[in-house]
Amino acid sequence: MRTTHLSHRPSAASAARAGRSVRGLVLACVAAAAVLTGCSMEEASCGGGEYPVMAIGDTGSACVPNGEEPPKGYTRYPEGKVPEHVGDEWDTYWQTHTVDEHGKIVEVPEGG
Repeated sequence: MRTTHLSHRPSAASAARAGRSVRGLVLACVAAAAVLTGCSMEEASCGGGEYPVMAIGDTGSACVPNGEEPPKGYTRYPEGKVPEHVGDEWDTYWQTHTVDEHGKIVEVPEGG
């Protein structure tokens, strides 16, 4: 009587599919973790423990440690109009607007 020993070895194609599946699963888990933890790929306007301030009469900005007042020539952004991330709605808005010495929002002259 003859006995044949068969062993199952996966083909190269199925090994490649398994590798892609594992990579896809890892990427999906990383994306889900970022969403669930509130992690963002956007660059924050200021680092932790700081808040953004704007130059009076200009489009410049700076970051000030929490609990400290803005330096001379700077003021806090108007409430509800504070940029949180580079390129967000308010960051873009304040590239063409500023506040004057009276706290009034004004458009910045072109080239200014």
